[in-house]
Amino acid sequence: MTALELSSAVAVVGTGTMGQGIAQVALVAGHPVRLYDAAPGRAEAAAEAIGARLDRLVEKGRLGAEDRAAAAGRLTAAESLAELASCGLVVEAVLEQLDVKQRLFQDLEDVVAEDCLLATNTSSLSVTAIAGALRAPGRFVGLHFFNPAPLLPLVEVVSGFATDETAATRAYETAKAWGKTPVRCADTPGFVVNRVARPFYAEALRLYEERVADPATIDAVLRECGGFKMGPFELTDLIGQDVNEAVTRSVWEAFSQDPKFTPSLAQRRLVESRRLGRKSGQGWYGYGDDAPRAEPHTAGPERPPESVTVHGDLASAEALLDLMREAGIRVGRTEGATNHPGSIELPSGVRLEQADGMSPDAAAEPTIHFDLALDYRAATRIALAPSGRVGEPALKEAVGLFQALGKKVSVIGPAPGMIVARTVWMLVDFAWDAVGREVADAEDVDTAMRLGVNYPLGPVAWGRRLTTYRVVESLDLLHDEYPTGRYAPSQALRREAVREEYS
Repeated sequence: MTALELSSAVAVVGTGTMGQGIAQVALVAGHPVRLYDAAPGRAEAAAEAIGARLDRLVEKGRLGAEDRAAAAGRLTAAESLAELASCGLVVEAVLEQLDVKQRLFQDLEDVVAEDCLLATNTSSLSVTAIAGALRAPGRFVGLHFFNPAPLLPLVEVVSGFATDETAATRAYETAKAWGKTPVRCADTPGFVVNRVARPFYAEALRLYEERVADPATIDAVLRECGGFKMGPFELTDLIGQDVNEAVTRSVWEAFSQDPKFTPSLAQRRLVESRRLGRKSGQGWYGYGDDAPRAEPHTAGPERPPESVTVHGDLASAEALLDLMREAGIRVGRTEGATNHPGSIELPSGVRLEQADGMSPDAAAEPTIHFDLALDYRAATRIALAPSGRVGEPALKEAVGLFQALGKKVSVIGPAPGMIVARTVWMLVDFAWDAVGREVADAEDVDTAMRLGVNYPLGPVAWGRRLTTYRVVESLDLLHDEYPTGRYAPSQALRREAVREEYS
């Protein structure tokens, strides 16, 4: 099954921001496009707005003047659904209410031809449930674009329970022909991106609720150490706290209140107080002209140790050894030590260990945990979590050590798994759970997370870099610390860890 022919008209029903974006994508790709909105005058206004955006593309040299004129000639505003009768594809982007969408598609079914592909852009409702009201649900599919649709490349092509393979393939090939990067997925709460991304927000909120660190520090560590483009607090302020919390709650309820998806009480209180983020002027951060800038906790300058001793395998943190040598710090290494986790012994005798799922307070000796980094050489910040038995001089040694490596240092509370490590382990677990349940394959999951939410590395690839066996070990330790089921590794991740270990 091939993509929709360019001569075939595409209709977009619902002319808000998302509807206009989808219409622009189809229009620039070369299709005739018909806009329809139930509110009088909105389709005409949307057509004018799209025309203005095309003008800006011409000004920026991204669209030729002749192509802009041709596109304008293909764009029309429809006054009734009947004017969509000859369209080969209808994409809906109306209110996120099941009954509203069902009625719309029932009306469309009476208008369009039998071979017309029907698609919803829903991000939170069941594609299967919307199609359940139709006489011919096989031609119904989800086409979930991300906002802004003309700029973001990802499209989730969602097959409902009754979707025909030919319909899903045509939708996939059409999105691809429009210059998008489509991924196939099953109809599951949150699809791929909104399902797998939950821990990115949830773990930050939990760390905040446990008073491990403040929002600015958590955001800074995830950006500057974890490599994420934005931290979860600033990102939810941008999305809207009400929107993000509603998605979290709907996924949690759809999964029968599974503890892995539990919403945050702190975020609920933010929503109840109408501190919704940028759009209200106040969320986790203030956005008024006079709002003070929230700064992360950053330790003051300290003197680095002259030497350290490394015991065992530092795993993904081995790059620190070269950095220490380059900084002029003498590095000794115990002979033949292969134990994991490894450690860096400071002159004081206190050991630095990479976060492994246990609290540093659970260690037999005074211990300081340091967080996982996407790239220890490139990272500009590191988080340290000292146990209660670590004295101030030893903590200063550790701070000075990482400062000598060119890192800002944030000292946080003794949280099991810390910030980046806990978040990444959970993302890996959620990704493999989605793969194991055949929501999407591993490649599509990673593609979706990189393109849909701009992660620096797909969670499946990140898990393989760390080794899934060690991710399982770390989550098991975290589960021992929090025996609620939230951190218990999924069966799919356990199977992958066994496969990886013995392959």
